[in-house]
Amino acid sequence: MNMPCLRRLGAFVLLVPLVLPLPAWAQARPLPAPKEFYFDQDAQTARPLVLQPGSDDAVQQRLLKVMNGNGRDANLAAAQLAHIAYAGGRTDIGAALYARVRGAIGSSHRLYRPLLWNQGWDLFHAGDAEGALASWREVGAEAFGNPSWVPPTLALALWTLDRRDEAVRWYAAAVRTEPLRWNDPANLPALLPDWREEDRATLAEVAAAWREAPPAWP
Repeated sequence: MNMPCLRRLGAFVLLVPLVLPLPAWAQARPLPAPKEFYFDQDAQTARPLVLQPGSDDAVQQRLLKVMNGNGRDANLAAAQLAHIAYAGGRTDIGAALYARVRGAIGSSHRLYRPLLWNQGWDLFHAGDAEGALASWREVGAEAFGNPSWVPPTLALALWTLDRRDEAVRWYAAAVRTEPLRWNDPANLPALLPDWREEDRATLAEVAAAWREAPPAWP
């Protein structure tokens, strides 16, 4: 991917504190127990943060101009640049941009929930499943409501972290919610069309473990 604009953002990283690693106690604390059902679609959270379609240098230049203009779309532009940076392997820049947005908005801001959801995916695909789980638990498992994206997404992170029993329990919540859809791993491409193939393959392993030994509820 051609990223001259993001390379020029390198100096910006020095001006914004990076997201610090979670302390050991926070990483170790258990997740809340899964709820019985997760019917809420939560479309305002589980969505890409895109101000300008595309990711080439011209798009990055426009986003950078909006971000530096500090107008109403500045935080959205920074969030999209953060995602582009992660996609290009510039996790340092991506982390700094996410830190900028999180420092500028509060938990009641319209961007807060989708920001954490998107940051979770970028962290996960950068190899930081622990950081991804922290983002997703804050905006999903510990948030108001029962978002439908939470059980499979947390199951994916937990399985990746070798927390296999917890992953199966979370996957079981998806099955309880819509048993005819989630009880067969062959349905995963239709259920999760925006996921990467390798992520669906990992979740299929969770589904197989669930079929072998479905946990009882509660």
